[in-house]
Order: sequence, then structure tokens, then C-alpha cells
Amino acid sequence: MAATTASRSAFAGILQLVLRRTGSALLTLFLVSAVIFTISGLLPGDAAQETLGQSATPEQVAALRHEMGLDRPALTRYAEWLGAIVQGDPGQSLVANMPVRDIIAERLPNSLMLAGITALLAVPLALLIGIVSAVNRGGTIDRALNIATLSMVAVPEFLVATIGVLIFSVKLLWLPSIALVSDEATWGELLRSIALPVLTLTVVVVAQMARMTRAAVADQLDRPYVEMARLKGLPFRRIVLSHVLPNAIGPIVNAMALSLSYLMGGAIIVETIFNFPGLASLMVNAVTSRDMPLLQACAMIFCAAYLALMLFADVVAILANPRLRAQ
Repeated sequence: MAATTASRSAFAGILQLVLRRTGSALLTLFLVSAVIFTISGLLPGDAAQETLGQSATPEQVAALRHEMGLDRPALTRYAEWLGAIVQGDPGQSLVANMPVRDIIAERLPNSLMLAGITALLAVPLALLIGIVSAVNRGGTIDRALNIATLSMVAVPEFLVATIGVLIFSVKLLWLPSIALVSDEATWGELLRSIALPVLTLTVVVVAQMARMTRAAVADQLDRPYVEMARLKGLPFRRIVLSHVLPNAIGPIVNAMALSLSYLMGGAIIVETIFNFPGLASLMVNAVTSRDMPLLQACAMIFCAAYLALMLFADVVAILANPRLRAQ
């Protein structure tokens, strides 16, 4: 009976902490929405001017701005926009003259597919590199992996993409330099088409994730319980798998969440270089055409994805580390 009461109390404590973190994430998203709306409104020009061109008269621009509702007070537009966002309606595209929801629905699956395939490759590879490097600290393998990951961190995305195109598209003629996504394409054709964007994102993501994984595992290897386990004669592999990794799971998941959040919001350069029809390139087009509803919706999706990943990492860390439950 006492054990059941203690278990219920622990579950209630965890649930309360998770709800508190969720409320904090929602509050952050609300503040971010105000920042996004304000910054997008500060961009020079607007959709009316972009639509009519430079030859339009001020009267024509003013008339179109009134028709689009761009001349209303900013607070009124923000309140209406935020209320529509909460209801799942990001509004009407000012340039395409169609619901923003429909435009995003065409591009979002492509970005999710690109991020998902990259994550499937990057996460196991980063874990392997980080754990091997931490276990062999100070050795030849550790130094070689450190040099490799530091080099990968130092190289920007556009350079990785350019090198990939020069090697695999221009020199070897193995892969296409433009990522064409078609509904009629087979899985083999699709994977070949997006191989270079996936390779580029994997190189960028793996390096940082592997270094943070190494730091988390190395920190646990220096703890007294590891030395005690070794003195008891436990195999080192068992110590790492059964004791070190469960204790390091919190920092590792946080590192993964930080790195994977880049795949949604930070893939703008990669999608632009390879002409990939994803959400990031759609956001670039929205900035160019001053399509504010589309721009704001894309930015909110990126921010929501980042906060969701960080919330997931917090929950995993809370479940894995009992000390965090007391906070």
C-alpha cells in the first residue's frame, strides 16, 4: 500500500513538472509569435508593392493595400492572425491568393521526409562516433575523430553542398545536383534525388551531435560509480551499456534535440542550393515576395517544431534522471 502511494506521488510529481514545462513552452511560443509578427512587419516593402511592381502609382498601391487589409492597425491584424493560428487557419496567401494551409500542406511532407531520413542516418552515426571517442579518450581513435568532427563543424553548409555537387554530380556523375521530388517517382529514384541534400545535412548535424555525445559519456565515465563497477570486475562494455548510457541519456537527448531542430529551420541554405521543394525554401520565397501570412506561418512552424523537440528532450531527461524531478 505504501509502495503504491509512493508510486502515485512520484507519477503526480512527474506529471506536474511536465505540465509546467509544457506551459512554459506555450508561453514561449506566444512571445515568439509577437516577435515574428513584429519583425515581418518591419521588412521593407509589402505584398501590394511587390505585386504591382515599381511602375505602380501610389494610389494603386494604396488601393491594393486596402483590399489586402494591410492598412489596418498592427494590433488588430496581430489579434486576428493569432486567433486564426490557434484555430489552425494561418490565413490567405497575399501572392498566390489561396489558403496558406494548402500551400504548406504541399511542402511540409517534403521537409519532414528530408529531416526524417537525415535523422535516421545522423543519430546512430553520431551516437557511435561519440561513444567510441569517449571510450577511447586520449587515444589515436579519439584524436582522429576529434579532428574529423571539428573540421565538419568548421565547414559551412554551402561549402559542404558545393563540394558534394563537385564530387558526386560533376566529377563522378553519380547523383543529380537538383533534388526533384515527384509523386510518380519510385523510392529508389526519390532517394537518389535527395541523396546530396541528405548527405549535406548529415555532415552538418553529425559533427555537433557527436561532440556533445562524447562530452556527456566522458563526464559519466569519470564518476565514482564507474570506478567502483570496474573494481568489482564488471566488463567495461556492460558498464558503458548498462550504467553510463542510461545516466548520460538526458544530455545526449538534449544534444540530439538541438541538432535535429536545425533540420527544420536551419535547412534553408541546403534547400535553396539543391532547389528542394521544402518548407524552408518556401519561406525564402515568401520573404522575397513579401507574402507575410505565408512567411509568418512558416516561421511559426519552425519555432513550434524547435520547442516540441526541446520539450521532448526535457521530458526524457526528467524520466531518466530522478534528481530533476525534485526541481
